[in-house]
Amino acid sequence: MPASDVAHDIRVLIVDDQSMIRAGFEALLNAHEGITVVGTSDDGAGIADVVRRVQPDVVLMDIRMPKVNGLDAARTVMGLPGTPPKVIMLTTFDADEYVFSALRAGASGFLLKDSPPEELTHAVRIVAAGDALLSPRVTRALIADYAARPAVPASAEVSLAGLTDRELDVMKAVAAGRSNAEIATELHLAEQTVKTHVSRILNKLGLRDRTQMVVSAYESGLVRPGR
Repeated sequence: MPASDVAHDIRVLIVDDQSMIRAGFEALLNAHEGITVVGTSDDGAGIADVVRRVQPDVVLMDIRMPKVNGLDAARTVMGLPGTPPKVIMLTTFDADEYVFSALRAGASGFLLKDSPPEELTHAVRIVAAGDALLSPRVTRALIADYAARPAVPASAEVSLAGLTDRELDVMKAVAAGRSNAEIATELHLAEQTVKTHVSRILNKLGLRDRTQMVVSAYESGLVRPGR
């Protein structure tokens, strides 16, 4: 296909040690307009060279691989100079022990391999557009994990001291998984105002995206399971 025909396509790299998974995801994504799989790899080893060669916008990264695991490979990708591609971590487990490490490292999404096909393509489009995404089942697992952890000391909340009351309200809503439109309705704000608040929160806290905002909301004690 001529390069001009795919100039606006989302370029995807699939990294997974299972050939059937790679082939299935490749066929699924290539069947959708605006998405092109530009490469596949069976391991995280040498991922930097692969990324430089195929220049993807989004990397679908299996979290459990035999040589170099997905977490280490994701850190390599996100540490590349310039503007590195977005990374969506893939797993077969609802509560993978790497979830928090992957999100803290800067992964933009976390998706279960048995998610419906439309959820995969939606995730690729959302993450490529600069947003972040967590599978609803993974979100529930995150909350369950936090519920089982010891209480967060009050001193951990100091990092949120620079946020206004309204920004804290927005951050709580984001942590609850609400979209900008839903937050706007709930807080009686214009959707553009919500977007502005989200941007300011990310800037003030030095966070990359909404996923890291969710993690920060729980780790700081701003939000606790059941609240």
